[in-house]
Amino acid sequence: MSKTRTSVSPDLDTPTDLDTADVAKVSAALNALLADAFALYLKTKNFHWHISGRHFRDYHLLLDEQSDQIFATTDVLAERVRKIGGSTIRSIGNIAKLQTIKDNDEKFVPPREMLRELMNDNKKVAAAMRKAHKICDDAEDVASASILENFIDETERRTWFLFEATRQEGGNEA
Repeated sequence: MSKTRTSVSPDLDTPTDLDTADVAKVSAALNALLADAFALYLKTKNFHWHISGRHFRDYHLLLDEQSDQIFATTDVLAERVRKIGGSTIRSIGNIAKLQTIKDNDEKFVPPREMLRELMNDNKKVAAAMRKAHKICDDAEDVASASILENFIDETERRTWFLFEATRQEGGNEA
């Protein structure tokens, strides 16, 4: 059984067979992903709300679908941290400290630039998930690693759809 972690209240110290140091490393990696998930969710919704132009309906629906998918990862990530006895994010301020996805507060962003920015953000998230997966592997936390494998696939799918939506007619990328 694990030792009591000093960063977690004894009332929240969920029993686990994972090493205390490994719980801290996995929790930190998953919390960073969680913060980025919230940041990417809000950016995707922002662009969904402010998309314009001739492909409005297609892009509006695409971004709505993607934001729902991103939001669905948040509870899974947070609950995984709690299942192993870690402590997860508690506030918008905590998210702001941990997020690596940059906010976009511009008054207007052309649709293609929105999609490209989201594509690059999703690529960044997939890379961060791979790094977190390695941390989970090293800690022998197969459950967290398994969750990340599915999330990596979903993130790569979002990246692919955003890439294809921004290609120029005739198949050439601009």
